[in-house]
Order: sequence, then C-alpha cells, then structure tokens
Amino acid sequence: MSYLHQKIEKKWQKIWEKNQSHKTRNAFKKRKFYCLDMFPYPSGEGLHVGHMRGYSYSDAIARKKKMEGYNVLHPMGWDAFGLPAENFALKRRIHPAKSTKKNIENIKKQLKAAGFMYDWDREINSSSSEYYKWTQWLFLELYKKGLAYQKEAPINFCASCKASLANEEVVEGKCERCGTLTIKKNLKQWFFKITKYADQLVDDLENLDWPEKVKTMQKNWIGRSYGTEFFMQVLHGEKGAMKPEKIDKFTCQWLGINLDEELVKIKIFTTRIDTVFGMTYVVLAPEHPLIPYLTTEKYKKDVEKYIEKAKDASEIERMSQKKEKTGVFTGSYAINPLNGNKIPIWIADYVLLEYGTGAIMAVPAHDERDFVFAEKYGLEIIEVIKSENGKSSIENGAFIEDGILIGSGEFDQLSSEVAREKITQWLENQGLGYGIKKYKLKDWLISRQRYWGAPIPIVYCNQCGEIPLPEEDLPIKLPENIQNFNPTSDGKSPLANIDEFIGTKCPSCGGYAERETDTISQWVCSSWYFTRYIDPKNSKEIFNKKKVKHWLPVDLYIGGVEHAILHLLYARFFTKVMLDLKLTEFSEPFIHLFNQGMVYYKGMKMSKSKGNVVNPDEFFEKYGADSMRIYSLFMGPAEQDVEWNDQGVIGVYRFLQKIWNIVEKHQSTVEQPLDNIKKMEQLKHSKKLEQLIHKTIKKVSDDIDNFKFNTVISCLMEYVNKIHNSEFRIQKLEIEILIKLLAPIAPHICEELWHQLHPEIFEKESIFNQSWPKYDPDLIIEEKFELVIQINGKMRHSIETEKNISEIEAKELVLKNEKIKKWISDETQIKKIIFIPGRLINIVIC
Repeated sequence: MSYLHQKIEKKWQKIWEKNQSHKTRNAFKKRKFYCLDMFPYPSGEGLHVGHMRGYSYSDAIARKKKMEGYNVLHPMGWDAFGLPAENFALKRRIHPAKSTKKNIENIKKQLKAAGFMYDWDREINSSSSEYYKWTQWLFLELYKKGLAYQKEAPINFCASCKASLANEEVVEGKCERCGTLTIKKNLKQWFFKITKYADQLVDDLENLDWPEKVKTMQKNWIGRSYGTEFFMQVLHGEKGAMKPEKIDKFTCQWLGINLDEELVKIKIFTTRIDTVFGMTYVVLAPEHPLIPYLTTEKYKKDVEKYIEKAKDASEIERMSQKKEKTGVFTGSYAINPLNGNKIPIWIADYVLLEYGTGAIMAVPAHDERDFVFAEKYGLEIIEVIKSENGKSSIENGAFIEDGILIGSGEFDQLSSEVAREKITQWLENQGLGYGIKKYKLKDWLISRQRYWGAPIPIVYCNQCGEIPLPEEDLPIKLPENIQNFNPTSDGKSPLANIDEFIGTKCPSCGGYAERETDTISQWVCSSWYFTRYIDPKNSKEIFNKKKVKHWLPVDLYIGGVEHAILHLLYARFFTKVMLDLKLTEFSEPFIHLFNQGMVYYKGMKMSKSKGNVVNPDEFFEKYGADSMRIYSLFMGPAEQDVEWNDQGVIGVYRFLQKIWNIVEKHQSTVEQPLDNIKKMEQLKHSKKLEQLIHKTIKKVSDDIDNFKFNTVISCLMEYVNKIHNSEFRIQKLEIEILIKLLAPIAPHICEELWHQLHPEIFEKESIFNQSWPKYDPDLIIEEKFELVIQINGKMRHSIETEKNISEIEAKELVLKNEKIKKWISDETQIKKIIFIPGRLINIVIC
C-alpha cells in the first residue's frame, strides 16, 4: 500500500475530532502542562508558513508532554479586536464583524488541516461580547483601584489610521501598523497606571526563564535609573539672577519653585553626578515651561522656530541615536553649584520633558550624545574622568565608562562609584539636591477613537459627572447595525455619531447621561486572555479561581520577539493587578518564553505587498501536513531566522515515504532461520542497535525539550538510515521506538503506522496515549573512544580503542602502530610516556 498522505491525514483528523482526543479535562491531581501560542489576529490572508513554524513547535512539545503523562492544556483563540481587523474591513468595505468571522473560519480550517492538538472547546474570541464583557469588568476594577484615569495629554496620532497610539506602537516616529509618520495631538484620553508597577516589572524579570534579549528590552523600556536631582541658579541673559515674580504661578508650581524664594532655579536630573565638574552646557526639553522666561530677545525667533519644529517629532524619533543632534541657545545661563561656573542654557529635542526633570547637565567629554552636540556647536569639552590605568582619551570621542575623577576639586582621585555618593551627599548637605530613582516608562494609553473595540464602561452625567457603570449592566455592546464605521478626522470615535448608543441613564441619579465613545485598545484584550482559556464559558465570573490556581501560570509561551515590549509587558502588568485584586495567586503569567525566528522568502520577510507569501495549503495538498510540519522544524535552529525553500518539503516527504516503506517491508517479510555465523553477527548487530536506540531516545528527548528540533530530525533521519540499510530483518521494537519519537512532529503518519503495527487495538487507543520512550543510562555509554597520540605534545595520530584500555595496553598498542613508527625508530630514546585515561597518550622523545 502506498503512502497516501491526503487520505491518512483526513482520516485521523476525523477520528481525533470524533473521539475528542485533544479535549483537556480538569484533572486536578494529575501533573499539568499549559502550552500556549500567542493567539493570532484573524488576517484576511490567512496563515503563511512562518506562522505554521511557531505552531509546529508548540504542538510537538504539547504532544510529547502528553505522552510523558502530563495533563496538557493547548488552546487557541483570536485576537480579533483592534486596528488590524478594522483596517482590513475598511479596505474591503465590509463590516469588521463579518470579515473577522470569515477570516477566523479560514484560519481555523488551516490549523485543523495541520493536525494541531488544540482544544477547540476552549476557543475564545476577543471581539465576542461574552469575552469583552470581562475586559470591561477588568477596566472597572482598575478604575475602582485608581489605576484607570482620564486626562488631556499630547499623544501620538496616526493621520492614516485616524487613531491615537501608545508610545510602544510608534516605531522610529511611524505608526507600527501602517508606517505613516505620527504627529502630536492634544486629546482627552484614558490611561492605565502601569507606572505604579514599574519596580515589580523590573525586579521580577530576574525570576523568569525568558530570553535575555527580551528581558533587556523590557528593562530598557521601563528605564529605571538611580541618579541625583540638583538645582542650578538661573541667570537671565547677562542681566543677572532671575526672580520668581517674573514667572506665572502655574509654572512655578510645576517647577517646584517657592514664590517666596529670591532666585529661580532649574532642577536637573543626572545618573552621572560624578562628571558634574565637566558640565559645559545645560539642555532643556523644547516643552520645558521655563523657556519663554529664559529666552532673551536676541534668540527669541530662533527658539520659537525650533520649538514649533520639535512638535512634529515623536519621542522615539527624538531619542534615536541615528537622528542628527540639533539645538538652539536661549541666551541665558545657569550656575554650576559645585564650582560656580557660568553654564549656557540650550534647548534640544533629544531631552524629553516626561523623563527626569526635562533638563539635563551636558558633559560632552563623558557622554556620546553631548560630545556630538558640543562639536557641532563649538561648545567646550572638559575631561574630568580618567580610566583607572590613566590611558583613556577624549580626542576622538567621549570616554563614557566609570573611572577616576580629575579636575573635580575636593573629589579628585575618587572612583566614579564613590564620587557619585559623596557629591550627592554634599548637595544634600547644602540643600541643593538629593538622590532619586526615575523611570522612562509612561502610563499606558488605552483609549482609541475607533469603532472596532470594546466600549469603555463609563458615562457622563451633568449632575453626577464621570460615573462607572455597575457590573450588572455589562457587557456594553457595540452597536452592530452601523453603516459608517470609518474613523473621523476630528479625533472622535465613529460611536460619537450614533445617538442611540450615546444616550443612556445615569446609574447614580437616573437622569440623562452620555456614554464614553472611545473604545478600549486591543492590547488590553490580549493582556489577560490566557486566564480565560481556563474557564471560557463561565458567564458568572471572569474565571473559576480553583481552575486558575491549578493551571496557571503558563508553563510555556511561544511567539515572536516583536511582542517583547507591547504584549508581554502589558500581560505582566495585568497579572500583577489581578494578584492585587485577589483574583489570582501568581505574579508572572509565563514561566518559560520562547521566541521563534522568522521565516523569510526570497530574502525578505513574508508580506502580501511584496508578493512573497508562501501559503501552506498547497503544500498540505501535494505533500501533506506532516511533511510541512517536519520541514518547518528542520529549516534551522528554532530561534534563528530561516529562508523558505520549496525543495526542502519534497526531501522531507521522501523521508516519510522511506519510513512508510520500512514498516510495510517489516509487515510483509517472513523471518528466515539463520546459521550459527549469522546468529553471532545478528547478536553483535542487535547489541549495537540497542545502544543506538537508547542514544536516539536520549538525543531526541533532550533536543525537543531544548528546542533543537532541527537536530531532532537529523538524529531520526540517521536512525532511519541505519535500520533501513541493515542486512538483518528490522525488529518491531526498533520501528515502535521510531514511530513514538516521530509522533509529536508528524502525528498523522505515526498514528496510522502505529495502528498498522497493532491491528488489534481500537482507533480510540491513540499513539499519544502511549508512554514516551525512556533510555537506559548504562546503554548510552560509549564502549570505544578516539585515543589521541601525541609526540612531544603535538598530535600525530589517533586510533579507536576500548574505553577501559589500561596504560600498559595503550603503550603497546601505540608503539606497534605503523604511523607512529615513522616518528619513533629503534634508535629513538623515549624519555617518558604520559597516559591520560579516556583521552590521550603523549610520548616524550629526545
């Protein structure tokens, strides 16, 4: 019988569905393993082979864990709300609910065709009211705790998407979704107070089994730093000290200036107070409220022009190392409190108002950015730190490392670490500064002026003001029969134009009230979804606490590194909030995170616009899902980017055909009697094969656990070749081991072959109910090794020998070797022979 992949795969997919083979029961006494993929947004293009690669990893691990006796939870759902789904619908001029439903059906069909072990009874959809009811409920819980609030703020705005964007959604000044340059816009927005959890979000990273790259990205984004805040007296132009009465009351309050004080001071934040004697200019952010009062008449026009231009740049663009440094002089000065030097005050957009104090001391000798700026504008560069060996130089650039202080008055010859402490203490004693901790992280902007999202459960009443809706009113459903859901150019949501949605009763006084028309960002919906899989049909509470306590946190989470900051940071925040709300008992959502590499085609990331998307459907048809799955894992190391090659699938298909033929040959061959010589040879062969089997079990088991799937497949190919090329009849045990080891990667063919080998069992008795093979440690020990032969410490030859060879036997074996005799004649005097068991022998000659 031929290997008919289409027939076999459809057969077993029907049987698995009929028998509910992938359904997970809440067996609380059994070891659990929660294996999770980052749920996809339902793209109209469906899945390409890059998506399939990630899902193939998780499925292989989930199936192996099941065979190891774990109760495995492996769910799937849809990140269906938000910009991607809505923009797709707008382009097609259809309602997002319809396009989303259609796209989900297509992708679900692809996932089932691949044979992935998902428990579809736990399927979730973030755009269903059954789900977003609990997104709204969580919003209200955060609101009650003071973690959700509204304020007017300058935000990133994408004119193309007509939506506000969180900082994390802006990449190099552009919308991460459509690539349009963003602008700044003042809008009243909703925020979550993620900054309250900044320390936890940094500190708890140490306990996670995550890639270091991801942990570093999150640390950098949160940007916790320890430094010093100190005050510098301001001189207005050449006229002398500036007095508070010249500044409006609001600005004085913002700057922390006491109106009774005689002098105005700028508050500076730095992490390198040890370099303060090298300060040659001060930089203010373009938004700093003191600028109008500092700027002299001579520089007023230049300053106004510069500030206007800076408004168009995003924070990320301004902070980019690639961006050319620009600035403008105010005409005013500040006094360095350590040495009394008069320091010019500049404005530059590489300083942000929201980080630190919006003002920095610039030390070009010891900061790369300041060095470039100083050289461009001809500002002084003063060296005040030397390396410990005294050889550092600032001739070609800043010396940014810690070192020993020079030219720093009473602090000379102190190390940077000690100097930071001593100088900060000096400032505190003088009442001029103090040590402080700062963060780059901003509160999370979660409101969107779009239709396709969960409505925010807040109403506005003329009598009562801003009122949260009671839980019994949830869900606040999106109006479905809406004709125009296009985003508006005035910054308002399309919901603002629907009178029947806006008008409602105030839950407090019963009078007329109007609903909030912004919707909740899709990132909120995806920040807690992993908890809903545990109890997806619960309509009375967000989830059952007993079930969540059993299943969570997630044991293994798989997805792309592009979610390192956005999704993963938000999910960690929500987990900590749910812990504080006493909904859960864990502080981190994902124990182990794995980021698979991307799949490229024709040297580029797959994209429909580039015409290089590889659809898996045609390969399922020609070569089968099992061939696709194996090739996806065989392309290269799991964490690295790889290039797709159609020919690779064909090679894997031939490999599966070879396995099919081996089983078929075994089933049809009658064992022939052997003579004594053949029996001895078979006995010797069986011993070697037994060792090969156990080595293969160990290699495959370890490599699957360590995501080395490409070497797993190489190992199995080597095993298949050895048993295929054997002159002796292949034994049933050899094939059973092969099929079990291959089963998590190629489930359809292995299920079929297992039942061919065991015609007595029923279809319900899946190979995945079999135990994972175990190896015998005694049988993986090598009996032979390569003995390295050295002469006077230089390797001259090596020979294979028994592992337990004695020193006497080794000497005799080596001295008789023909190649060694070329180096040692009868006249050669051997001074001594050094033997290291299991490694080498060194002959020392005169």
